[in-house]
Amino acid sequence: MIALSKRMQALANLVSPCKTFCDVGTDHGFLPIYLVQAGVCENAIAMDLRMGPLDRAKKHIQECNLSDSIETRLSDGVQKLGIREAESVLIAGMGGSVTIHILTEGLEVCKNLKELILQPQSEIDEVRKFVFDQGFLLLSEDIVEEDGKFYPMMKLVHRSQLPDEKVSGLKVDLYSEAELLYGPLLLKMQHPVLKEFLKKEMKREEKILLNLPDIDEDRITERRKIVENKIHMIHELLK
Repeated sequence: MIALSKRMQALANLVSPCKTFCDVGTDHGFLPIYLVQAGVCENAIAMDLRMGPLDRAKKHIQECNLSDSIETRLSDGVQKLGIREAESVLIAGMGGSVTIHILTEGLEVCKNLKELILQPQSEIDEVRKFVFDQGFLLLSEDIVEEDGKFYPMMKLVHRSQLPDEKVSGLKVDLYSEAELLYGPLLLKMQHPVLKEFLKKEMKREEKILLNLPDIDEDRITERRKIVENKIHMIHELLK
């Protein structure tokens, strides 16, 4: 069986057993290969915007004798994926604005999934706000550290795909700034890796505060206030 990196393995662990899995921005194709080999999904669709990564994925799929189970598809986001063609879709390793663009353009496809797994590389608070505003509900979260970098990830489903009794068991209220930044479930479970991430964030914000010019200027004063508030928030979370 193909070996995955720590980040990729954590993403694989979020995928529920399904008939068809779709990897958006598949790059080397290792994740769909692993999921088919492990029997998590029967079939997979490996999609990418560029032919270079798609050709690499196709080569790896052929080397693993999985061409009958994994299809490669040139696609901008989920543009080439039909509604309900896959049960589980993963969008990982992209910036937050790109992730939001993919979700916006493919909203009907994503709303009809049994699960949507996201791992944005930046602006994760904006991604969380977007999906919550669109009616997606949080099923689970995880965070891993690899080579000094932290990778938060989440699994969601649109509320339209759940019966009312299940929706009532999931949080649908407005989320706080801390929850949008660091993950409602990660905070609730006091995830040990999140704790290390918060410590790193604290040091970063303290360094920013220390390096701010000591001048009475509106722009600097406002920036100092924002940084001080974030330091206070992280301090409270670490308690």
